[in-house]
Amino acid sequence: MSIGFRICTRENVASKELVEAFSKLPVANVSDSMSRLSAAGPTLRPMHASGGMAGVAITVKCRPGDNLMLHKAIDMAVPGDVIVVDAGGETTNALMGELMLAYAIKRGVVGFVLNGAIRDLDAFVETNLPTFAVGVTHRGPYKDGPGEINVPICLGGMVINPGDIVIGDADGVLSVPLADAEEVLAKTEAKQDAEVRQMKAIAEGTNDRTWVDAALKKLGCALPTD
Repeated sequence: MSIGFRICTRENVASKELVEAFSKLPVANVSDSMSRLSAAGPTLRPMHASGGMAGVAITVKCRPGDNLMLHKAIDMAVPGDVIVVDAGGETTNALMGELMLAYAIKRGVVGFVLNGAIRDLDAFVETNLPTFAVGVTHRGPYKDGPGEINVPICLGGMVINPGDIVIGDADGVLSVPLADAEEVLAKTEAKQDAEVRQMKAIAEGTNDRTWVDAALKKLGCALPTD
């Protein structure tokens, strides 16, 4: 098997039930439940009109400006997959446009995360398939390779393994490692319940804010005496 130019298989894949559970949660709360240390970077922004994303990762590593392996990944995709591409963040040439988008929708792909650029932006907005990318350009891609499919990749310091859960909303993109998904889900659901209670308290005017002064005093902040 040639490192740098190979196609691997996914050994483990997140269940539909897990993906569905994560699809109901804000990315920010999931991120908080992962100690706020994992992120794909602020340059990955939504290119679709609105709405969230949740699915199972197919990972792709491409040469910047080349989409041969992205084409193959779409061929390999099954319904519920999110295709996550590391193309070095280069935005000179687009990785995909309207035609590939239409084919991916037909294949049942539920989202794209592209560390690179797209073109035909209007089509992404109109179809509203969740797509996160770092830029837009009219210049098209090359199709020469090399590249890899279903290998670990890294976006902004966040490692994504094939089969991991990938979620996204207006705040950005997050990958939840499959091995930790159950634990992260439980923590996030508990946090979500606590926030619902807090929002209710805010609306009712009973929200407890004593923790602010307590934290300031603990840190040695001088407070007014009256």
